[in-house]
Amino acid sequence: MAAAAAACGGEAAARPPLAFSPCDRRLLAVSGSDGRLRVWEAAGSRLRHEYVPSAHLSAACTCLAWAPPGGRPPPDKDGPQRKKRKSEAAEADKQLDILAIGTAVGSILLYSTVKGELQSKLDGGHDNRINCVRWHQDNYCLYSCSEDKHIVEWNTQTCKVKCKWKGDNSSVSSLCISPDGKMLLSAGRTIKLWDLETKEVYRHFTGHATSVSSLMFTTVKPMNENKSFDGITGLYFLSGAIHDRLLSVWQIRSDRKEKNAVMSFTVTDEPTFIDLTVSEVKEEPVKLAVVCRDGQLHLFEHILNGYCKKPLTSNCTIQIATPGNDGDSTPKPVPILAAAFCTDKQSLLLVYGNTLQPIIEKVSLNTSESHICLIRDVQKVLALKTEVAVTKVKTPVVNSDTKVLVPGIPGHSAAVKTPSSGKEKNKSKRKPGEPEDSIEERLGALDIDVSKVKTPGGLPQTDSFAVLLVQGLESNDSDILNKVLNTRKETLIKNTVARMPIHAVIPLLHELTKRLQGNPYSASQMVRWLKSVFTLHASYLSTLPDLIPQLGMLYQLMESRVKTLQKLSRLHGRLFLLVTQVAASETVQDVTEVNQTAKLVYEDESSEEEGSDDEMIADKDSDENWDEDEEKEEQSDEQDMTVEKEINGDSDLEPENESEEE
Repeated sequence: MAAAAAACGGEAAARPPLAFSPCDRRLLAVSGSDGRLRVWEAAGSRLRHEYVPSAHLSAACTCLAWAPPGGRPPPDKDGPQRKKRKSEAAEADKQLDILAIGTAVGSILLYSTVKGELQSKLDGGHDNRINCVRWHQDNYCLYSCSEDKHIVEWNTQTCKVKCKWKGDNSSVSSLCISPDGKMLLSAGRTIKLWDLETKEVYRHFTGHATSVSSLMFTTVKPMNENKSFDGITGLYFLSGAIHDRLLSVWQIRSDRKEKNAVMSFTVTDEPTFIDLTVSEVKEEPVKLAVVCRDGQLHLFEHILNGYCKKPLTSNCTIQIATPGNDGDSTPKPVPILAAAFCTDKQSLLLVYGNTLQPIIEKVSLNTSESHICLIRDVQKVLALKTEVAVTKVKTPVVNSDTKVLVPGIPGHSAAVKTPSSGKEKNKSKRKPGEPEDSIEERLGALDIDVSKVKTPGGLPQTDSFAVLLVQGLESNDSDILNKVLNTRKETLIKNTVARMPIHAVIPLLHELTKRLQGNPYSASQMVRWLKSVFTLHASYLSTLPDLIPQLGMLYQLMESRVKTLQKLSRLHGRLFLLVTQVAASETVQDVTEVNQTAKLVYEDESSEEEGSDDEMIADKDSDENWDEDEEKEEQSDEQDMTVEKEINGDSDLEPENESEEE
């Protein structure tokens, strides 16, 4: 029986990721380049589910993992035993069709294929790209590793982090759980074996120069059955790394001397998908199917019995090619996307073609031939699928007076014509002696109105502008670019940017950045194009992982101009004040002098009364001052008189004295 871990393995190097449902391999989950998750039935390659995540443009799917069958929740001591068993059985049935989807932003989505909808979302554990997700085979735990160097153990019932620890000094790229469920293998540049109970490192394995992309156990029991088995010692596991054409096989020993791999398998290119059958007994060989990046499938069959110095080559190589239609045509290779062993271990499921419409085929194993090339007409198989899927197609009866709008380029008015009879078909064929029709006549037969292709001014329409812009960007023709980019009509610019293909957006931004650095007068025109590009293609630009280095020059240019704008605004304000003052002074000088003498003075009665009151107050004050002045003058006169009398010898004597003198 194929390993449960191998059923969802091999997705790290493959882009986009693929995963078979465990055990029966009846379902195949594929995340296409468009961000959609599609679940296909292996029997008949029929699409069963299609899910579009809400953030499929910005958060691409990076890894997939099916929940293992027979999963049981951890025992719950509360409640009756009978009810607990029923709930466990119901949860186990639901668990069979749960698909874990790792995203580029660090979140994990749990999608139910039974309900056909998203069941829950796991957030808060990682803050960077999810590289690998693995289910525990005995409970509802989910393990994930990320670019943020951490490993997270999730409780999928509560959608919360159960445990989180640092797995490596660099990003952790792959995980694998041991058969007994007690150990965990993690790999970045080095491989570590963790004890899930204590979260401590049990063993170290080194030997890959690049990041390990896939890990899986190849045995469930040790080869030496005489010693007691502790659940891990003596087991073999397989590892593959990116840009490495050797798959290494390691043996877990008890002497802690695992310095090198015990054996290795060599392939033609980097492995992108790996599946294997687990060896349950000592004599049973391990069957290994490795799909490489070059589209080839390598099959190995080997008994793991210790050290092997020389790298082992594949027993059989399988390729798929298209048949040649004619004698001169060359068959083209069809890439194999994935391969998985069936339950009987004698047949193989091959997935080939493209991820949007893969073809799943069951083939029997025949390792007697070293190289097998399968001839498959992919187009014919897809056409047969379409015919089977779409039944009872009716051709509508179109009246001659009815106008039918068909998709196409504006200006092309292709009329819907009724099926022609055999005579009309013979008329369209040119006989050997007749002259060949000119290009103008052929365009007329296609019913293309040439006069509508160009406007009266000679400028082409918007769709022609978009074509010219793409041609100018690809050929770097300055004449074409000047003709298109010098347009000043806002509607024409918006329509041109809206109709241009996605792959031309970044070259257009580079061209606009180059022109912004040149002539400053063209900046106002280039800004219009930049505004339209950022408005109409913002969703595409946000999905680019290297957007910052690509638009770094444009950002620096805009930032420097914004800083200069502040200084220019201040200078503009000062110059405006100076110019205003100069203009005001000039207007003052130009004004002629005006005679300020009043021609007429008018005084009302209220002013006279107020004046009289003031005079009365002034007179009163003057009278009081006058009395005081008179008293002062009388005193001064008396003093003067006494002084004169003293000088002249006269004095005012009393009458008594006068009598005595007499």
